[in-house]
Order: sequence, then C-alpha cells, then structure tokens
Amino acid sequence: MPTYTITELAREFDVTPRAIRFYEDQGLISPAREGAGGRSRIYSPRDRTRLKLTLRGKRLGLTLQEIRDLVDMYESPKDTVAQTQHFLDVLTRHRTMLEQQREDIEAALVEITAHEAECRRVLAGGKPGKIRLKKTAAAASEAGAALE
Repeated sequence: MPTYTITELAREFDVTPRAIRFYEDQGLISPAREGAGGRSRIYSPRDRTRLKLTLRGKRLGLTLQEIRDLVDMYESPKDTVAQTQHFLDVLTRHRTMLEQQREDIEAALVEITAHEAECRRVLAGGKPGKIRLKKTAAAASEAGAALE
C-alpha cells in the first residue's frame, strides 16, 4: 500500500503543509507517526482521499463541520441513499445561502452604481441631489448603461 509524506500531498494538492496539519488538527485526516518522537507524518491512501474530499468541500464553500460529517459518513457505505440525501440537503442549504448572498451583492452593486452616477454628475458641475435607488439587478444594468 502506498504512503505519502506531507510534502508530497502538499505538492499534489497545491496546499501548504500547514494547511494539511490544520486539517489534521480538525480531525479530518489522521496520519500515522514514525521516527523519533513520532515527528514524521505518514499519510495513507485513506488520508489522501479524505484530504482530497476536504479540499473539494472547501471549494464548494462548505464548513469544516459539514465536510467532516460528509467525509465520515462515506467511511461506512451502509446506506448510500441516506448518505446521498444528506449530501443533497447540505448542498441545498448551501445553495440557498449563496443565492441570498448573490441577491445582497446585486443590491449593493445597484446602490454603488447610483452613488457613482451621482458623483460623476456632481463632478461634471451639477448640484448634489438625492439618490434614488432601485433594488433590482435589472436596475443595476440600466444604471450602468445610462452612465455610458
């Protein structure tokens, strides 16, 4: 069975050894220890897979707890339907959160666009006026188009 060093895994997954040690501290991976005082970490294929899944979960924006739950669940493939449903639930909650963040960002962009337009108007010699805000993404593109 192949084994891996922390340096090999760090290079393979383009992360720092410190990040790998952090995931170890969080209980996501648990390498064997060898050498004087157990200072050398030896990673198994299982550790490599868990690290890969952890990094994939982070790219999806999942929390470490969500990642741990999902990775631990897949360690024992007793009921893949329940596991898949749990994963779907996590993804659905995460999608809802991201969609809300997107709406918040779009509203902020609309407001920024309105303030930018007002600043440009004032700089062009106009008198300061009251900024009226529209709360839709369509309004943001309209405001952007009006500035061109």
